[in-house]
Amino acid sequence: MNSALATALPAGPTWQSLRHAASAPYRSAGRFAWHFARGKLGMDPVFRHLMSRGLIAPRAQVLDIGCGQGLLASLLRAADAAVARSHWPADWSPAPHGARVTGIELMARDVERARRALGDTAGEFVCGDMRHTPFPACDTVVILDVLHYIDIAEQNRVLERVRAALGSSGRLLLRVGDASSRLGFRTSQWVDAIVTFVRGHRVVPVFGRSLAAWIVKLEGLGFRVEAVPMSQGTPFANVLLVAEVVGPEGGVNA
Repeated sequence: MNSALATALPAGPTWQSLRHAASAPYRSAGRFAWHFARGKLGMDPVFRHLMSRGLIAPRAQVLDIGCGQGLLASLLRAADAAVARSHWPADWSPAPHGARVTGIELMARDVERARRALGDTAGEFVCGDMRHTPFPACDTVVILDVLHYIDIAEQNRVLERVRAALGSSGRLLLRVGDASSRLGFRTSQWVDAIVTFVRGHRVVPVFGRSLAAWIVKLEGLGFRVEAVPMSQGTPFANVLLVAEVVGPEGGVNA
């Protein structure tokens, strides 16, 4: 099933503190890495949503496919520090403390930035192609704005491997562009192409599908899907698909 939920995201002192703490390690990886971290965490609503809505459980084993320079891993480490200081808001869902990330990223420069900024304290960063790199067993898979760089058949194979990595339970957090929203989707593709060029990549994002088609594919793999608009404050047509593994009786496995 799916539902389009308008989401009011917190952007107060707690989020700004997390953003600052998650960006700070990138100073050691260079000015570009630090400015990119601050800008991405400041403008992209998906990171605030993941933290405040409890979509990554405590002590989760997280696979971050297309992890870039490791922003999610850095944010999870910042969340651990906030919990240690008793600074986690009471009106947020439980903090993802103790979560551990394995990140897979094609761009060697980004992997090097992640390793320089975070070492091995926030996760493991693997330079590899998501189409071929083995996926470890995990509780949660995060794929943000990545699958449109590979064709539809390759997208399907990656999703099938994700489902296998999650086993009998788990959650996929997949952000995609809704190709049926033509202007927003084209805008996001254009911006992605510019950003990847600046980051030293030459692969152009071109392969999209409608929101309905994404949901049909995930449901066919055994997920129960909720669709949450995730482009607040931007001109894009992004949607976060929260996909839970469905058990044999039709319920979501914990």
